[in-house]
Order: sequence, then structure tokens, then C-alpha cells
Amino acid sequence: MRPEQIDWDQLSSIIERHRSGEWTLIPMLQEIQETFGFIPPESIEPVAEALDMPPARVQGVITFYAGFSLKPKGKYVVRVCRGTACHVKGGRSILRLMKKELGLEEGQTDPEYRFTLETVACLGACFLAPTMMVNHTYYGKLSPAKVSSVLSQFGKKKGE
Repeated sequence: MRPEQIDWDQLSSIIERHRSGEWTLIPMLQEIQETFGFIPPESIEPVAEALDMPPARVQGVITFYAGFSLKPKGKYVVRVCRGTACHVKGGRSILRLMKKELGLEEGQTDPEYRFTLETVACLGACFLAPTMMVNHTYYGKLSPAKVSSVLSQFGKKKGE
């Protein structure tokens, strides 16, 4: 979702649902992220105000947890594992291929907000090494052909 497409009424509704409660910051941020695909920086002040805490505390939680993002991501977030098992089984070449196929470097999102490429220390699926995820789905025992096949499921054509 692009930043200019934020539904502020929907954001206010999320904040209202989580307003009462001492331990609601993380669930509120999770719902905002799930709804918008990222946490709009402009939402930090209203969230802090609703929970009666300093904006710096909200910002600190967002930046501490890798699962939260202040920047919009693509519709498909591709995470490539860099863990030991994946590395030994060829994860580095899978990452190089992903960069080439998507035309992105680590941490980048394409201008159409279709794909975001990220690397993670471990996906916890070592038995499937080398492994990647697209959104919440794991893909393992990757080969160049399998990577192309997976990306084609999400509308990415070879050479596009």
C-alpha cells in the first residue's frame, strides 16, 4: 500500500479498539501493520496519545522489532534466509538470483510496490535449506528453477 492511500478513519478505529489497556501497544502496532502493510510514521503521535505514553517510546518499540516497518513494503515480501544451513546449501547463490530476478537489493521495494526483498538471519526451517518465504509461506530446497517457479506464482515473469 502506498502512503498516500492510508485510510485515516480505519487507523483511528484500530487505535480506539486498543486504547484501553496497559499492554496494548504491540497488538495495536501489529494490527496497524497488518492493515496498511507498514506503520505510517504519522500514526506514532496518535498511538502515543491514545496510550498516554511518549512518542519516543512508540518509535522505540517500532524500531526495536524487525517485524515492524515505517516504510511501505511490496504486496509480496520475499525473505531469503542467510542462516548457516542455508548458507552451506547454496543460500548465497539463491540470494544473488533473487536480486537479479527482482531487480532489487536487500531492503528495497520496487516502484510499483509489488515486491520487497529482505534477508533474515534464520527462518527456522533448516531442514528445507536453502529456504525463503513469500509473505507467510515457506519455500525450501531451492534451486534456480524453483526460485523462478515460485516468483512466477506471484506474477513475476522471467526477464521482467
